[in-house]
Amino acid sequence: MLTPFPGHYWASSSERLAIAAAVTLGFAVLARALRGVNPSGALAGGLACFLLFAGAGPTAFATLAALFVMTWVSTRLGYRRKLALGLAEQREGRNAWQVLANLAVGALGAVLFSATGNRVWLVAALAALAEAATDTVASEIGQYRGPEARLITTWERVPAGTDGGITILGSIAGLAAGVAIAAVAALGGMLLPAHLWIPVAAGFAGMLIDSILGATLQRRGWIGNQTVNFFSTLAAAALACALSVLTRDVL
Repeated sequence: MLTPFPGHYWASSSERLAIAAAVTLGFAVLARALRGVNPSGALAGGLACFLLFAGAGPTAFATLAALFVMTWVSTRLGYRRKLALGLAEQREGRNAWQVLANLAVGALGAVLFSATGNRVWLVAALAALAEAATDTVASEIGQYRGPEARLITTWERVPAGTDGGITILGSIAGLAAGVAIAAVAALGGMLLPAHLWIPVAAGFAGMLIDSILGATLQRRGWIGNQTVNFFSTLAAAALACALSVLTRDVL
């Protein structure tokens, strides 16, 4: 059995909230200064940061910081080429809806863990963050390294950046990003190394679900990209919950 998560008891309630608020402010200012987010994105990211830190402790914040660094770097690789192809993110960074689509499920998992003490919610939160990292890095690296991708539903060649398009190199890079998120969590004591595979596998599956939704519903104009991202992180969290229940010593 896992020992109780140490981050849940790292400070009293008032101290935890005060520290979370201070860290959140600093993180939001830094993210904005680096143009990773626009003003609305900074507010949304700050809210997610506060909920993760206050609900699940410093290591949860560390996973969020790792997610930000990996997505920020991968987004800026080959920026001029992506800009010429019309694939680049806005120079001002991601807006509130883009941020919440990727972080809302993870933040909710941290809140539920804090309220219940149930470790399943913690693993679900990590899986949602792993999916966000996996999907974003896979997409950005795929666009950076080649002009073509393969549509996940038919495997036909499509231009890089096409909804539902995937690349082998991008998928490998995305998987590595998911492993990095889980590794940070394991190093911080949120997850035993033996259970590192759960958020990694759930996050990678969520990325594939993202591509399937992109190749079908999004390409038909039935849903938008933020909806796809939200449901993909939700699917990753749900899968992690199921795997955690099957792996009973996670509870």
